[in-house]
Amino acid sequence: MALPTLLSAGVLAAGALAPDLAAQEILISGGTVVTSEGRFDADVRVRDGTIVEIGTGLAAGSGARAIDATGLLVMPGGVDPHVHLGGTTRDDYRTGSQAALAGGITTISNFAFHARGETLAQAIEREAALIREEAIADVILHAGITPRTQQGEMITLAAETGQTSAKIFMVWTTFDAAVPDHMATMDAAGRAGILTMVHCEDWPILAHVAAELTAAGRTSLEYFAESRPVVAEVVATQRAVAMAESTGAPIYAVHVSSEGALRVLQDARNRGLSVFVETRPIYLHFTRERFEGPDRGLYVAYPPLRGQRDQDALWAGIASGSVDVLGTDHVAQLREEKMDPSQTISRHRGGMNNLQVVRPMLYSEGVVQGRISEERFVAVTSTNAAKLFGLYPRKGTVAVGSDADIVLWDPRETRTIRDEDMFSGAGFSVYSGWEVTGWPVMTLRRGEVVYEDGEILAGAGSGELLRRGRWQAP
Repeated sequence: MALPTLLSAGVLAAGALAPDLAAQEILISGGTVVTSEGRFDADVRVRDGTIVEIGTGLAAGSGARAIDATGLLVMPGGVDPHVHLGGTTRDDYRTGSQAALAGGITTISNFAFHARGETLAQAIEREAALIREEAIADVILHAGITPRTQQGEMITLAAETGQTSAKIFMVWTTFDAAVPDHMATMDAAGRAGILTMVHCEDWPILAHVAAELTAAGRTSLEYFAESRPVVAEVVATQRAVAMAESTGAPIYAVHVSSEGALRVLQDARNRGLSVFVETRPIYLHFTRERFEGPDRGLYVAYPPLRGQRDQDALWAGIASGSVDVLGTDHVAQLREEKMDPSQTISRHRGGMNNLQVVRPMLYSEGVVQGRISEERFVAVTSTNAAKLFGLYPRKGTVAVGSDADIVLWDPRETRTIRDEDMFSGAGFSVYSGWEVTGWPVMTLRRGEVVYEDGEILAGAGSGELLRRGRWQAP
């Protein structure tokens, strides 16, 4: 990214703004801007929620707030496209937003599932009403596809709601009987510019393995990883790729956990298919040995934790670009709920909360440890998701004309993660006690300072449901 180009565009854009917007100006000076394309020392001027100028030696206008970012990284706000809020979880849009903003994430997501007799557009509007009341971060929604054809709704979904993604669950018991309907929906989604997200686990294999373990009396969570084997993920991933190849539709494989599934997706991409890959932080920081300990219930999620070889493959995929996005699949539950001793391999509480520390953990274990560059950090936690989910360049970068979703990041600050610092309604972190280097010290959402010095500064309802365009490849 060439600084002179940005500076020239910035001067033109700034000059086009009315003088009375100066009171809404923020000048961030002395920092190092980091995008997915590179890093450079520059000042950033914000007016009326938008980045209007990037250059060196910029002077603050009358009444502007001057922020000294010396020694800090100036990065785009994170975009987490895989979050579960509301329902039986302990986070709504307000508390989920708080956790996200404290962790340097400015755009979160949720899923909208239609009730009986309800269209997808109506389900999204129902969620939109909650967002207008509760959200602090900005939000995108994914339409949940149920086992009936929603082919016709794909054509009007984007126009009616401004949302351009949908999700199919191959892990549902009803999936196989509904494959023709799902393929018709996926085909229509692809033609409408809608990205289809896919949960890749094969239910028949899972059911067979669970029955065998149950017959052998191996039903405790100690056997949870065995109950959802890699082969179930690989087979489902192969089927999802075949569906994408048959229809020509793009797919986004959520929470990829294994080397085998990643290899299937890499091969599909090498053959020219529009196949995109998300993994989640738990696979980067934990392995299946966690199920051998007394707190095994804390780590139950779908797919389960895998082996060291799988973890190594995912880290390599983030570094090489074969993994596009790190999404949390955030689900907030209380510690005592996760530790319920009555849980078995067939009846359990899946999901883990992760919004607040996903970026610090990746920076500390990835950038600081030399596994990935700062540019890749920005790509997998912000830019790529913004592109895939129709938000770029409004979101996902620090550039003239983009929303001023900016995180000031201290790359040297070291903290110990503590339960009492968590904003999520879960009230704890599985990473509690970990020493982490690299933290956000200030978060701006559309030019407003919404997090600073450990405090959330914006109120519920200030977040927006974002209208989106077609997906773009990273």
